[in-house]
Amino acid sequence: MPATSWILLSFIVGSAAGTAGTPLAFLLCAMVTCAIAVRLKPAGTLAVSAAAILATGAAARATAATWSDAHCRATLMRSRSVEFVADFDLHPGDAGPAALRTPARDCETVGLVHARISVRGGTWYRTFTHAEPGDRGVRLAADSGAQPLVETSLRPSLRADGVRRVDSIFTGDAPMARALLLADMHLIDASMRQRWARSGLVHLLSVSGVHVAIIAAALLMLGTAARLSQRHATVLALGMTTAYVLILGLPPPAVRAGVMFGSLLLARLRQRPASEWSVLTLGALLPTVVDPAAPLDLGWQLSVLGVVSLAASGRLAKRLKWHGHGWLHGLRRDVLTSVVASAASAPLIGWYFGTISLIAPLANLVAAPLVTLLQPTLFLALACAPSLPVARFVAGAAHPMLTLLDGVAATAAAPVWAAITIAPTLEQSLLAGAVGVALLVAMVQRHPATPLLVAGVSAGMLAWSELLPSRSTGQLELHLLDVGQGDAIALRTPHGHWIIIDAGGGAPGPDKGRRVVLPYIRARGGPVDAFILSHPHLDHVGGAPALIGATHPTEYFDAAYAGATDAYRASLESAAVHGVHWQRVRPGDLAVIDGVRLRFLAPDSSWTAALHDANLASTIVRVEFGDVAMLFVGDAERAEEEWLLEHTAAELLRADVLKVGHHGSRTSSSAAFLDAVAPRLALVSVGRGNTYGLPSPAIMQDYENRRITLLRTDVVGTTVVSTDGHHITVLTAADRWNLPSSVSADGAERISSPR
Repeated sequence: MPATSWILLSFIVGSAAGTAGTPLAFLLCAMVTCAIAVRLKPAGTLAVSAAAILATGAAARATAATWSDAHCRATLMRSRSVEFVADFDLHPGDAGPAALRTPARDCETVGLVHARISVRGGTWYRTFTHAEPGDRGVRLAADSGAQPLVETSLRPSLRADGVRRVDSIFTGDAPMARALLLADMHLIDASMRQRWARSGLVHLLSVSGVHVAIIAAALLMLGTAARLSQRHATVLALGMTTAYVLILGLPPPAVRAGVMFGSLLLARLRQRPASEWSVLTLGALLPTVVDPAAPLDLGWQLSVLGVVSLAASGRLAKRLKWHGHGWLHGLRRDVLTSVVASAASAPLIGWYFGTISLIAPLANLVAAPLVTLLQPTLFLALACAPSLPVARFVAGAAHPMLTLLDGVAATAAAPVWAAITIAPTLEQSLLAGAVGVALLVAMVQRHPATPLLVAGVSAGMLAWSELLPSRSTGQLELHLLDVGQGDAIALRTPHGHWIIIDAGGGAPGPDKGRRVVLPYIRARGGPVDAFILSHPHLDHVGGAPALIGATHPTEYFDAAYAGATDAYRASLESAAVHGVHWQRVRPGDLAVIDGVRLRFLAPDSSWTAALHDANLASTIVRVEFGDVAMLFVGDAERAEEEWLLEHTAAELLRADVLKVGHHGSRTSSSAAFLDAVAPRLALVSVGRGNTYGLPSPAIMQDYENRRITLLRTDVVGTTVVSTDGHHITVLTAADRWNLPSSVSADGAERISSPR
């Protein structure tokens, strides 16, 4: 790789570190920059200095951009009105990406809009609802008060128009066509995502550099077939590829592919050779120059890694002296490329999706020719959109290929061994990534001893990482996760272990266990010691099968209510398969995990025997640490509250923190129960704009009348409550404060006021 490429690589590394903004990221940046400096030493002091300056400058630029974006999000959340433009049309109940800004236009960021009305993509709207923190930046509800403005935005307008055209052309095939053509997976259902992930083909459902390269090559061939001159055919391919990348919304993988393809075509026009590493570095660099956060985008990472894997497998084939011609030789090279690419991307896929597909090399080998033929056909149908009959005729030709491609994914995902579910920590993912990158470097370098040594050391550290103790904080942390309409609570013990209470919803909706709970605890590290199920309703147990399968908790505590849901049975099957000990809870049971006491207060088997509503059989557990108690009541309603009042000692009902029953429904939180618990802090897990009208305004007023601090996930998002056993600190996305003591609220230390 030329010295210029190493120098530009330092800019990319610095941008990634500055965007991540963590001490570990800056440490890794320093280590990689030092390695680049060693590699550049033969090129002279100037090259080494340039790499160091670029890495430092990129890190500072990305850090400033991250801080600016955080300030912008905070400004939007304080603003009385917000303007937004969606990337495509949204119907009531839909959610989609959007650009958000203040009416003064002094601040703009990206976020997610939840539509309660029909929203036209590409058109700016003004709404008077508050922006709130979300998983993907800022989220905003567009209700009936949203007012369309005269102004439109070019990129969202082009993208929204492209989505409308795809829907009108492909009709029943629109979900897959949207994903393959426009990187819009909005209509892809959960079951399809799951089988494509298990088969290792999920990357094909989001437009990557491969898609753009296939279309660009097809356009070049089309120009040549039309007897255009080399220059005119090149200009045609460049122009249409640029327009396509713009319609896509300039995603980093597409920009990378477009830049690389454009560089090769320009070199061809000038009749000059182009270094593959220089072209790759340029393609990876330009998205980073436009957006410092691009290196942390999964699409960018997979796109760049795919090209590097292609080059590395080619070098390895030469080193193995695989020379020859014919289909057998081509098949052997294709298998090698597929295996190298799948292995190199495994750490990324495992970190982001919690799944490693073992059948991916074979599945990609079969799917690749289909995609090569399918992608230009889809693009041709979209290009024929001005004549709808012609466009639908071409789309009809694509239908068998779409069906066959989905069939390949379903067939590959069917075997039990096709994929494994994992839950790596950040450190484990980085070590696995280091192994993969070092092996790729070893394939490319003439003298592979050093990268092979790095791969071996990293693999050894990865093998021993499971034996390392979890990080100790000395505190108990309650993480009330925002999973929409449902419950998911993660308790982190003083030594970094986890106790999970409920796992959010699952199929037929999004699997919150896999998509929210698992990534959350995996990012923070530490084993899961116990899973507690409050009751078997879907919004509590839906995410449990995937969560249990990925984390293998030691214990599964459950009230064993009869007449359960499919998701509940799936959770029990997952526990059985992975050797998780199942235990039925009874009043008076006590479990101690890492110094945290779990005291189960309900339900009683004689009480649940005559019940017809699982809510009334909710597991009620009192968590005790030092002098602090927290009470978790699931969806318990007033009948179970009355049972508790009659059968539980008064001192065991007292709690500093109460997880409000049944999402704040009026069927829970009776006056007698609140008086008995007397909490200082109440937490409500509830979905934004839910159709149930939760939480009940009357119940919320009851908490306010008692001067109980109340926080709702639909307002403040994920909430963290930490305690050393004496004092309680509350943290939300916007605020942090110490909870006043029950004795003297006036003397409490205030860090900042909750909004």
